Amino acid sequence: MLVDRTLVNCKVYLEGEILEAGIAIENGKIVKIGKEPNLPKSSEKINLNGCLALPGLIDVHVHLRDQRQAYEETFYTGTAAAAAGGITTVLDMPNNEPVTMSVQTLRERMKTAEKQALTNIAFYSAFPEEKNQIIQIVKEGAVAFKIFLIKKIGGLNIDDDYEILKALEETGNLNVPVCFHAENRREVEDLMQKLIFEGRNDIKAYLEAHNPDIEAKSVERVIKLAEKSKAKVHVCHISSTKSLTLISEAKKKGLNITCEVTPHHLLLSTEDFGEKGSLLITDPPVRSEEERQSLWNGLKNGIIDVLASDHAPHLLEEKFSDEIWKVKPGIPGLETTLPLMLTQVNKGLFSIQELVRLMAENPAKIFGLDGKGMLKEGFSADITVVDLHKRGVIDSSRFHSKAKYSPFDGWQVKGMPVKTFVNGVLVMDNGEIFAEPGVGEIIRKKF
Repeated sequence: MLVDRTLVNCKVYLEGEILEAGIAIENGKIVKIGKEPNLPKSSEKINLNGCLALPGLIDVHVHLRDQRQAYEETFYTGTAAAAAGGITTVLDMPNNEPVTMSVQTLRERMKTAEKQALTNIAFYSAFPEEKNQIIQIVKEGAVAFKIFLIKKIGGLNIDDDYEILKALEETGNLNVPVCFHAENRREVEDLMQKLIFEGRNDIKAYLEAHNPDIEAKSVERVIKLAEKSKAKVHVCHISSTKSLTLISEAKKKGLNITCEVTPHHLLLSTEDFGEKGSLLITDPPVRSEEERQSLWNGLKNGIIDVLASDHAPHLLEEKFSDEIWKVKPGIPGLETTLPLMLTQVNKGLFSIQELVRLMAENPAKIFGLDGKGMLKEGFSADITVVDLHKRGVIDSSRFHSKAKYSPFDGWQVKGMPVKTFVNGVLVMDNGEIFAEPGVGEIIRKKF
């Protein structure tokens, strides 16, 4: 038997253990994991020089833009950024132009993506206005729904819990998660208007309008909706101690609820605004040093299920304004997440096992990504190869993303992705993109 390629001279992450082994790949699948003498012969043998092969990492919170926002990011530049960052599968958020919220808009988005994709892409949808379309959107392939409680995006009235509840109930038998941006619109807008009336136009005012209590109240609201609907619920970019406590209590009650955290909420705090200014504006914003530490505790004690970038690219000029309220919130994260988190592994803040659980295993389970999240015979040959000893400096001018800025610019990192395989194809090698667009798969929910 002659297979397409073998990966040799490497360590392989297998179900929590790191073993000296190699990987054989055929038709985009892993066909054998074992010692090199036991691997089948191959058309191509790739020497990984002692590096560590991890399951292909999955980023469940990515804004790939494109269509009428192609000036900020395209499917090609976004997935190039993902591959460069060691990410093999990304989940695309629905707040696009046009909003992904119907069979037609989802189909068009998938079609736009398929010829550009360098990594696998799965898609969220916002809820449609007509509830009977929900099942059709899932049949078309959406793997999850997203509700932005801070802003109306899609067909739901986000101020009407009964309407949200009915939408959640519709997803009950479809086995798709409903993901929430947990900040209540009315509270944020009321505070914002009050601050503007007072003539406030500073970063502290922005932080006040998006304070941790507003997030916690919104998380409480999400939990009540989850209790009533029995839906599978996921809370995005958790940033506060109170939110973590509420989610922990909900889990203890047996609710089907998960949550995620971003690297910027783990690694940056309000103390960094002095140096970074409005470049660091995200939504929810980074919090106090005390809140930041509590997120690490939540990660280590298992309350947090997923680590995701919330990659949100903008034009550089959109990150600066004379009016803080006009600054576009969000930062690019696809190319920084893994180096930053491997650095924390090297510092002993958490383990490689926890990283794989948060960035591969749990994302695959929560979002129903069959054949992903593990290195296993029969699974997709999505493989992230890392050199835990390689040092580097984050330099946004070299990003593959169109967003060439980062609050992490100049940070020293130890531990970097060196090769990214998507469906068995070498897409990234030492920071350079080698594959042709279209090697990534458009992942559709199996219904």
